[in-house]
Amino acid sequence: MKALLSLYDKTDLTNLARALADAGCELVSTGGTARDIAADGLPVTQVADLTGSPEMLDGRVKTLHPVIHGGILARRDLHSHRAELDQYGIDTIDIVAGNLYPFTQTVSAPDVTLQDALENIDIGGPTMIRAAAKNFPAVLVIVDPSDYGWIARRIAENGLDPDPFTLSERRELARKAFQHVALYDTAIARYLTQSADTETSWPELTFGYNRAADLRYGENPHQRATLYESALTSGGIVRARRLHGIDMSYTNYLDADAAWRVVSDFPDPAVAIIKHTNPCGLAVHPDQPTAYRLAFDGDSVSAYGGIVGFNRPVTADTARAMRGVLFDIIVAPGYDEDALKTLRRRTRTRILQVEPESGPVSRLDLRPVSGGALIQTPDDISEDPADWRVVTDLAPTADQLRDLAFAWRACKHIKSNTIVLAKDNALVGMGAGQPNRVTSVHLALRIAQDKARGSVLASDAFFPFPDSIELAAEGGIVAIAQPGGSIRDDDSIQTANRLGIAMLTTGHRHFRH
Repeated sequence: MKALLSLYDKTDLTNLARALADAGCELVSTGGTARDIAADGLPVTQVADLTGSPEMLDGRVKTLHPVIHGGILARRDLHSHRAELDQYGIDTIDIVAGNLYPFTQTVSAPDVTLQDALENIDIGGPTMIRAAAKNFPAVLVIVDPSDYGWIARRIAENGLDPDPFTLSERRELARKAFQHVALYDTAIARYLTQSADTETSWPELTFGYNRAADLRYGENPHQRATLYESALTSGGIVRARRLHGIDMSYTNYLDADAAWRVVSDFPDPAVAIIKHTNPCGLAVHPDQPTAYRLAFDGDSVSAYGGIVGFNRPVTADTARAMRGVLFDIIVAPGYDEDALKTLRRRTRTRILQVEPESGPVSRLDLRPVSGGALIQTPDDISEDPADWRVVTDLAPTADQLRDLAFAWRACKHIKSNTIVLAKDNALVGMGAGQPNRVTSVHLALRIAQDKARGSVLASDAFFPFPDSIELAAEGGIVAIAQPGGSIRDDDSIQTANRLGIAMLTTGHRHFRH
């Protein structure tokens, strides 16, 4: 029996190689793997010695040879295949253990060059792995380092004759092998993408994910759930460090991600409080404790049991300001030592430290639908309030324009139909996820109550009827931002003029379904 080992990840290689050698298996290897095996005192044959051909082109051509692939691909149950192997003096290769160059790690480096990336595209490895996986009933293929241990133990305990592995085990190892190569090829294809706009026009598209953790259940106890992390990027909520608290659940991850996305969208110090993925509190202020208090006051009832997110490290003063309020999760890029000491007194609060998501490709929004998926680029258009158009006789004041810009940015993080009321760079009321816009205005005013007077309103899409503007005026709204574009824009503008409300149109909408 022959085993071909060519591993980038050499975790537990010694035990696997020794178990194979002790079972009478001839070890064949390349480069660094062969050196490691030999250093452990085990006999190993270099691939070049087996094939009679030297490694070529700086190691680009090593295992690409009929002696290797003939030995892997031959069907043992076909007389014609066995006869050809005998004709050319080729032995079968019965076990292949291999994994690939670290392409993703290479291209994630900030100073990586195209040449660096190309040199880290493995050719022989994927070919060898695919060949072994194609012939899995006869060839045991191993790509996952977590499998080295149990396979070594099985061989040490049972030998290799008779075969100690079931067909279903071989099949699962082959599935892993094809998935390993598919993930690798996906990373390369995504790296070669110039932009997310290009990706959305591809005739074929794959995404690469590695399992990070099994979760207790999904949105409901009868649903199974697993957390996967992108193989193509770093950072983000999936890789958050849990500094305190119990394990995260499926809905915890959804809400924590919503909090992180909201605060990450604001360049100034921001605090968001999330319930069911929607911000019920949001504020921007240079003093973090003040920003927290303003966000909490946006809807202090809904804030209970919510998720609070920060886009700056949490200070000790902010941690003290949060006393007495139950939060399930706190999300931030960091924590002062005293702040962390205070926050760790919360027995059931999870404390997460998150790094910005980064990688060689742009992030896409993916949503499964029956029969496939919808894919779009993120809603991250650059907008300058100075370009917005005042359509009413009354123009907003400088303070009102500042609040309209804040409310408009908040809109895209709240479920449509979205109405945001804001004052002094803080959310004072919002309506979300309603089948009609006027109901969202009702909800926003009910939450804001007296704080609505003197506030501004942002609507994620145009007003089809003037009833929302009339209701806003009754609540004391002084200025409105909306995309414009309705066939009844004139009705809305005339209503705003009649009621003394300043209105401007942004030219863009921010639906979030």
